[in-house]
Amino acid sequence: MSNINKPGSFGSSRGISKKPKKDNTRKPSSTRWIGRQLNDPYVLETQKRGYKSRAAFKLLQINEKHNFLKSGLAVIDLGCAPGGWLQIASQKVCSVNGKEKVVGVDLLPTEDIPGCISIVGDILDQSVGKNLIQILGCRPNIVISDMAANTTGHRQTDHIRTTYLLESALDFAIENLQKNGVFLAKCFKGGAEIEALSLMRKYFAKVSHIKPDASRKESVEGYVIALGFKEL
Repeated sequence: MSNINKPGSFGSSRGISKKPKKDNTRKPSSTRWIGRQLNDPYVLETQKRGYKSRAAFKLLQINEKHNFLKSGLAVIDLGCAPGGWLQIASQKVCSVNGKEKVVGVDLLPTEDIPGCISIVGDILDQSVGKNLIQILGCRPNIVISDMAANTTGHRQTDHIRTTYLLESALDFAIENLQKNGVFLAKCFKGGAEIEALSLMRKYFAKVSHIKPDASRKESVEGYVIALGFKEL
């Protein structure tokens, strides 16, 4: 098993925990968040490896289990900023004859990443989806989405909003994936996602939940991966 599944191997979990500098103007929740960041081995390893975000480790760990990112395949990343998943996808699938095989879109701009093309746009806009396919030059073999709505602090509301993004990503995947394609997306369990999961089971040969080690244990975050797209 590789080190990406063993945060202790990063060497940052030893010794005394770092504490945020005192700031009376800061909210307690902000202080706790800073504390987690300072002591998170994935955050430290992200900086060491030059990844755009710690989310890169989530995709690495999911791919280590399911081995779906392979050389020559075409990938579309929905909600790609700041670019952690783009980096991993581009490393795994590589470019073919100098043409990028990984294309991403986000409401926010993403810094240039070798082997990738990213655009600013809303995937809910059909013209943006068509533009992604045009840039890629073919239908994708893989659609990945780490999209999540900005949290409100109300769990049920956050669940519903993120499930809407899951459904939107799934609609795009069903409309555009090549046969035997793969769909991977963030999925919060809570009931509202049942319809989306039912649709996945209709269109894909295998559907599985997965929570990579890089997802914080206290988080409701999880992922669903659907393998073997069937063109009905």
